[in-house]
Amino acid sequence: MRKSSAYFVTFLFEPTQIQNSHMSGHGLLKGKKGIIFGALNEQSLAWKIAEAAHREGAEFMLSNAPVSQRLGKLEGLAEKTNASIYYADATHDEDLHNLMDAAKEKLGGIDFMVHSIGMGLNVRKDRAYEDLNYNWYKKTLDISAMSLHRCVHHALKTGTMNDGGSIVGLSYIGAQRTFTKYSEMGDAKALLESIVRSFAYRLGKNGIRINAISQSPTKTTAGAGIKGFDSLYEYADRMSPLGNADAESCADYTISILSDLSRSVTGQTLFHDGGFNNMGISDELIADLNEAYS
Repeated sequence: MRKSSAYFVTFLFEPTQIQNSHMSGHGLLKGKKGIIFGALNEQSLAWKIAEAAHREGAEFMLSNAPVSQRLGKLEGLAEKTNASIYYADATHDEDLHNLMDAAKEKLGGIDFMVHSIGMGLNVRKDRAYEDLNYNWYKKTLDISAMSLHRCVHHALKTGTMNDGGSIVGLSYIGAQRTFTKYSEMGDAKALLESIVRSFAYRLGKNGIRINAISQSPTKTTAGAGIKGFDSLYEYADRMSPLGNADAESCADYTISILSDLSRSVTGQTLFHDGGFNNMGISDELIADLNEAYS
């Protein structure tokens, strides 16, 4: 009896049916409205998240720094997802306040917010961690972490964030482990994850959830700015039981956290890294080391 039931389920859910269902969406964000920060080009995590949010029925605004107008392709994404664009510097309070006012006017309030903003100035200049330029360091913390606090603050202050909403900030395991070339970005992501925890209790009073998603190293424009990124990517891929999680998978996971399916999850750093965070060493790496030293 159990065997026949298993066959019945297999018959109902063939791979092509699952794929087609994924492409058409499940309506997980139907009727929800939000703001997605940080999309720059097709390689961006925020870009993939915006595509997935559109697929799942959300209406949203896209936002990035004004400089992205000459570096990115945000207009194309906006057209594809029927989204509006509001350029704002996430380190400037006035810009964010005006953005939230615009979102409230256009969308009538928001149910979700995605923070995918990060830049390590010392990392890009390959400055050693023990010899940081402190002006760059402060700017890195401001762009990559304090901006999340600002976004939440202004969403609350303007009354733009609806009760029962969900906020996600993108992070990396370098917040909790030492990756030497990640330098001050590890500090920035650690601060971001702390901000998530600190806000969780306070936002919970209004049923608003906030979480960080710690994503695998991903081949984005920002990732390419880290010296030795290709080696880091390969190392993580060999170490992870499921290999590195790609940007599309990250987008799908983010949608699940933004949706009501995760209505009791808050204050967490959620690892989406193919199991990398749980590993010490893998057979693949041992084999490579044996070959190198034999």
